[in-house]
Amino acid sequence: MPKASSMSRFLRGVKHTVRAFASTKHPVLVHIVPMRRCNLACTYCNEYDKTSDPVAIDIMLERIDKLAEFGTSVITISGGEPMMHPEIYDIIARIRKHGMIAGLISNGYYFQPEKIKKLNEAGLDYLQISIDNVTPDDVSKKSLKVLDAKLVNLSKYAKFKVNINSVVGGGVANPDEALQIASRARELGFSSTVGVIHDGDGLLKGLTPREKEVYKEIKSKGTRSYARWNWFQDALVDGGSYEWRCRAGARYLYIDEGGIVSWCSQQRGTPGIPLLEYTTADMHREYHTEKWCASNCTIQCVHQVGHLDAWRNPQISLAEYQKRQGKGISKEKIAEVLNAE
Repeated sequence: MPKASSMSRFLRGVKHTVRAFASTKHPVLVHIVPMRRCNLACTYCNEYDKTSDPVAIDIMLERIDKLAEFGTSVITISGGEPMMHPEIYDIIARIRKHGMIAGLISNGYYFQPEKIKKLNEAGLDYLQISIDNVTPDDVSKKSLKVLDAKLVNLSKYAKFKVNINSVVGGGVANPDEALQIASRARELGFSSTVGVIHDGDGLLKGLTPREKEVYKEIKSKGTRSYARWNWFQDALVDGGSYEWRCRAGARYLYIDEGGIVSWCSQQRGTPGIPLLEYTTADMHREYHTEKWCASNCTIQCVHQVGHLDAWRNPQISLAEYQKRQGKGISKEKIAEVLNAE
């Protein structure tokens, strides 16, 4: 990877991080879905279908423009499988045109050299691929054996950062295979992280003793980066809970293919407001109110964003927030009261 492009990306990342600490009034990370369809059917996944059409490019660009108006720092494109969208390169280019950081989450099947070069030209900043096992099985076809040639292509041609996320739990047959995946990622020059597969509500599934050992070993060897801000999982894998302030709906947004804002991929429909109708008042409410699912949540990206504001702005229940609004208390006064508590 050219040092100039790597340094440019690093400096832009620092700029957005400083801005995120300085102000709470804009989204830090948005996941946006340009199509729900996927070429795979992993049994643990509830984020795909086999039939839907890609979102029209003019609609996608309008949504990206709206997120730019909010002052969004990072937009990550997910799915389904986003590389199946025929205008994926235009979507990435629009994100970069607004000065936002552009990311992509993919199953890894579509990284032929010519497509990697087009992603370079569009300005992609980072890519994440989750690999579930070494050999395909009934749970997942996101396998190292199938994807290794694509990973080699990425190591040769990609000018963007590549992270390989291995997983434990959720029916993956052999947790030790995650160690092989992480080792291969580092061998190819990629960063490596480890995640815990969650259930349909984004909550933790129990881990076996060996799964816990594998998780801890991979994490200890992973590359130090923002992607490793996942110490919340340490308590979860040991059977505990993690108390934190989830800022989903404010600092983190999930935009589905219908353009609806949700807390995350596992809580779709809440708050369930179209992006083009979403307001700063909606973000203020979601920033300051508690989420019922927070203590057992395993969604890494939402936790990572939450770290930015962990030290400020205590949250209250939605009922209490609405009660204070009903008394004619302005959102500014509510924020002032919360800051004093």
